[in-house]
Amino acid sequence: MMRIAVDAMGGDRAPAAVVEGALLAQKDLGIEVLLVGQKDVVEAELARLSSSRSSLPIMPASQAVAMDESPSAALKKRDSSMKVAFELLKRGEIQAFVSAGNSGAMMATGMFVLGNLPHVERPAILVVVPTLTHAAVIIDAGANVDCKPRHLLQFALMGSVYAENVLEITRPRVGVLSNGEEEGKGNDLTRAASEQIATAPLNFIGYVEGRDICSGKVDVVVCDGFTGNVTLKTMEGVAHFTVAVLKDAFRKNIVSRLGYLLSRKALREAYARLDHTEYGGAPLLGLDGVAIIAHGGSGPKEIKNAIRMAREAVSHDVNRHIREVVEELGENAVDKFPGKIWRRIRSKIETFGEKNATEGEEREDKGDEKG
Repeated sequence: MMRIAVDAMGGDRAPAAVVEGALLAQKDLGIEVLLVGQKDVVEAELARLSSSRSSLPIMPASQAVAMDESPSAALKKRDSSMKVAFELLKRGEIQAFVSAGNSGAMMATGMFVLGNLPHVERPAILVVVPTLTHAAVIIDAGANVDCKPRHLLQFALMGSVYAENVLEITRPRVGVLSNGEEEGKGNDLTRAASEQIATAPLNFIGYVEGRDICSGKVDVVVCDGFTGNVTLKTMEGVAHFTVAVLKDAFRKNIVSRLGYLLSRKALREAYARLDHTEYGGAPLLGLDGVAIIAHGGSGPKEIKNAIRMAREAVSHDVNRHIREVVEELGENAVDKFPGKIWRRIRSKIETFGEKNATEGEEREDKGDEKG
């Protein structure tokens, strides 16, 4: 049976919401869930929520990582619930790890204990979002604020693997998030990244805009972590705003309340499509092990769905597929300049040389005139 560890001390509502979500997951998902955290605290929650104190096994960890703690401070905690869980994953005693705790600490601790997959320079957070047709993914959603073009190439490869194997999208369409669809848009990072991604074995469709994410036009949206995180938070805010406006509109008078009663089934279905809790968590792709970051404010439902997401990543063997795809490019493929980039650089060098020669001739002409 698959065994997944959950950080009982991670998240704004831990340990109560985490323990409850873990109990739901073990009951509904057909897996074994291991709680990692301060034993006395976790046992007290189990006793409150279940009839048997042994309903879930506990791996003791004396320390917890605070939500506002820096990654460097988290790494110094040798017996934190995060570190203990990652060490279990490294030893193969569990198949995946889920935490609603500090995402920066999750990434730092995961890289320190597990390391990255071969040829993957930086792990990235992948988030599944709803669209008019089916789900799409955004990668990176916050792990890497400053990126180089080759990092976005690796994000594109990992996101495409996840979309194809877990979301079952045939030949997922990959786009780079930019401020316009035209080739001249974007900045130095998006232009260089697009040229590299275009040479990879991907179904690359070029630039996409923010409005394209939920339209069904693109399946894998690639960006740096700063852009991705701002985009994701904006989408969450708009979704909450839309729901609040609709609720207010239906409460205005008797006629609007009657309208709600007549359409509530359709409205509930629409809300379910917008509800981020249905997805539960975000895979931290690129680590040499399956790790899922749940939302810091996760309740029991989100924790259960984050565990389900971990189960799917393991059962679809996502890391093996990522390793194979990245290795197909060759060990140094991401460090070499594709032909288009080299031609652009050579063109700029030649232009620069012509410019210098012209300026030299102009200086000579002016010197002759003065003479």
